[in-house]
Amino acid sequence: MRLTAIVGDLRKALAEEVRAGERAASRVVRSETDALKGELRSQVTGSLGGKARGIANAWRSQVFPRTGVSLRAAGLVWSKTPLVIDAFERGALIRPKGGGRFLAIATGFNAARGWRGRGDKGLRVTPAQMVASGQGFLRPFRSGRGFVWCLPLRQGAATGRRRRTRLIAGGVAEVGTANRKGREAWARGLLEQGMVPMFLLLPQVKLAKRLDVRGASLRALRRLPRRFAAAWEAEAGRSA
Repeated sequence: MRLTAIVGDLRKALAEEVRAGERAASRVVRSETDALKGELRSQVTGSLGGKARGIANAWRSQVFPRTGVSLRAAGLVWSKTPLVIDAFERGALIRPKGGGRFLAIATGFNAARGWRGRGDKGLRVTPAQMVASGQGFLRPFRSGRGFVWCLPLRQGAATGRRRRTRLIAGGVAEVGTANRKGREAWARGLLEQGMVPMFLLLPQVKLAKRLDVRGASLRALRRLPRRFAAAWEAEAGRSA
């Protein structure tokens, strides 16, 4: 901050200087808080895909004081899905709870209209329903690390919409699929054999580290002093 000669009432000049600092602090903290929230939301959608938009929007923020201005302004950014965020930031290792041997991970077939979260209730079949149906059977992975939990394919009919096919699996559920990149070849072989893969049974899952919450926070903190000093100069009318 540049030093300037004070002309007039010293108390009034100091009070005006403090008010300029309060406005600058509140404005910069609000801006950086919003920027940090935006960066964290972008990290989620960029790393986890467009279907993770709900997790991205779970990032929230609040600036204090909520009204007025203050030299001690502070911003808070938090997530309403902290366990999910933590898992993808650490690259967590997920294991079954309660002494279970396998995690049951629903496939895209085990979702209303072939999409998780769409339709009336999202997932159509639970592991308990698979067991109760008496029709579920296991297909081991070639690696020996787990199984594909399937239902028999009873009926299939093309709908003509995005190459999507309606499948009746074991009389238990109507599921859907399309020839989407990434699972097409794997799924086609099972479907041709009359199997609809409903769950993947794995002993554990290691998530890839896809988020950098700490790095984003540190970058925002490093920007604050420089931006605050520039904003104070502007608020006090000393901009170059």
